[in-house]
Amino acid sequence: DMAEPIQQLTRNNSPQERQSIPFTLIQRKEKLGDLLYEKRQYGKAKWACIKMKEKQYEQSICLGFMKLMRYICEQNSSGLYLGITIPIVTIVHTNEAQSEITQAVTVAYYLPEVLQDEPPRPLDSDISIEEWPPTIVYSR
Repeated sequence: DMAEPIQQLTRNNSPQERQSIPFTLIQRKEKLGDLLYEKRQYGKAKWACIKMKEKQYEQSICLGFMKLMRYICEQNSSGLYLGITIPIVTIVHTNEAQSEITQAVTVAYYLPEVLQDEPPRPLDSDISIEEWPPTIVYSR
């Protein structure tokens, strides 16, 4: 099921073709010289998003990522490979009291700069294009 997207990704995605999302570094946390995480602020932008709720948190992330990869690798209204932006963001959701992590996660792909004004429509109705306000992200 994922053979074509993986082949497309391998064919079209050398490291120099990965677009890093522009951000402002707010904080960097290291321990013994190793980077633990960065706190970043991303500007207002459009993202392709999918919300998943599988039995296990990890399953939700994996399945959401695979669906986004299909969108990136030609399953979109342009029929073209869109290119990879990094990082792919995972939003962890909590219960109303914010005391527990729920099974639901949102996996999001920043649309490359050239697609921000007119992003290709996803063929998968589970994927939506959302415009996010400036956003804080923790990255590892």
